[in-house]
Amino acid sequence: MKPNIALASLPQRLRSDWPWSFQFQFPSWNSIRETKMNPIMVVFLKKYGYDLLLGTIAAFYVIMVPYTKVEESFNIQAMHDILYQRWNLDKYDHLEFPGVVPRTFLGAFLVSLLASPVVFMMSLLHLPKIYTLYAVRMVLGSIILYTLRFFRVQVRSQFGHQVEAFFVLLTALQFHLLFYCTRPLPNILALGAVNIAYGYWVKGRFYAALNCLVLATVIFRCDVVLLAGPIGLVFLLTRSVSFARAFKFCVGMAFICISLSTLVDSIMWKRLMWPEFEVLWFNSVLNRSSEWGTHPFHWYFTSALPRSTLAAYPLSLLGAILDRRLRLYIIPVYSFILLYSKLPHKELRFIIGAVPVLNFSAAVAASRIYNNRRKPLWRLLLLLAVGLFAVSCGCTIMTFLASYENYPSGYALKELHQNRIVKNTEEQWIHIDAFSAMNGISRFCESDFPWRYSKEEGIALADFQHRNYTYLISEHSAVPGYECLFSARGFSRIQLKIGFPPIIPVTVPKVFILGNQKEVRIRDGTWPGCF
Repeated sequence: MKPNIALASLPQRLRSDWPWSFQFQFPSWNSIRETKMNPIMVVFLKKYGYDLLLGTIAAFYVIMVPYTKVEESFNIQAMHDILYQRWNLDKYDHLEFPGVVPRTFLGAFLVSLLASPVVFMMSLLHLPKIYTLYAVRMVLGSIILYTLRFFRVQVRSQFGHQVEAFFVLLTALQFHLLFYCTRPLPNILALGAVNIAYGYWVKGRFYAALNCLVLATVIFRCDVVLLAGPIGLVFLLTRSVSFARAFKFCVGMAFICISLSTLVDSIMWKRLMWPEFEVLWFNSVLNRSSEWGTHPFHWYFTSALPRSTLAAYPLSLLGAILDRRLRLYIIPVYSFILLYSKLPHKELRFIIGAVPVLNFSAAVAASRIYNNRRKPLWRLLLLLAVGLFAVSCGCTIMTFLASYENYPSGYALKELHQNRIVKNTEEQWIHIDAFSAMNGISRFCESDFPWRYSKEEGIALADFQHRNYTYLISEHSAVPGYECLFSARGFSRIQLKIGFPPIIPVTVPKVFILGNQKEVRIRDGTWPGCF
């Protein structure tokens, strides 16, 4: 049997986690024609086939990369505490580690409520908490993909089934939207409401679209106002809404959302607050978000959009040229990105809400190209589009491989749990430093007794030898009083090489697991070492 070349090119850790390393052979056309599918299955696939495809890809990303980063820490820790600490607010993580700005608990409550039956079954089966992380992330992904389905169905009703098919294809070939849709970022929680707003927009229910945008702005991400403004202006210029009625609807929805957020979050944070107002003050008035890095004005257009939309980026512009109806959708979205570009601190996730509309415009362009494929000029465009799809697929694979290696501390803690089978009843204390806590470790990664965990900050390296920690998970490879036991590698850069694949992710040791030299089991000689 020939070796599986595609599998052999994957990183070693990914190959060990890969459960599908079998030889696949496509069935012949005759066997497909002779296959008689169950009529119920045919109806199901016709109705939910696209959802099944996108959901499968998103679930694959969850299974292969379950860990989370610092941007997701508030919501993921909040979901953990809601599910496990319940009414014991004093033990909630956000009171000890509040983060830079407060966030609302409403999204975490919604996801936790929907995931609670699954979590209850897992508790009956005594499954580790890491499986709960899979559950809450898949529930969140289901919510976001359901809202994306609502938008997609409205696109189908107005532009046809073929446009819907290309919309799904473009989305499936992009990495970031399906990868992020299961990640508990405030931007993703806002994306759910934004997707519904897009659906109502296409459907012609303009006041409902404005209400959804207000909800997303007031509760989840105040910067959605930069999207709501251009969309509302288009509604007014096209006389789709009246100013007086729109003002009444938006003010009423804002009052309801502010009241709900203030009520819930004041209880959870133990002080009177409206979280998104504090975020707005911090980012816009104080402009302190730039302390976390800055990018040039053009970064969204020259880096973030090409990476997040891939083939859809040029096709979306072509779609606006080919179909004038799309200009009313494209211009507000690009205006949103243009307005956001004025803020120095930029991240791809900030403009993730623009991707569905860009995919919509690109799908219309791809459909038009396909319908005119027999004409010479359009045949050339078809070849270019196919090439763009192929490049998108390759970029998505490479981005996934890089992202897989981007959570080193999560893998480090997993390996420590698996390799150290504790046979006594002594507590095993693990200290997790700030870098490790930001790159893969959450409370869902913790195990039961005898493991104990600490994220105490401000400890000098020389002071650790006076503490009784059994293990350290640290970005430092040398700490006085501790021996480096093994390391976890993380993504460093992309390297070009001759051969296949031509691009590979390069990893370097990023997180180190150190053991207390006073512990006898640390010196048993079975550890692989750090270098």
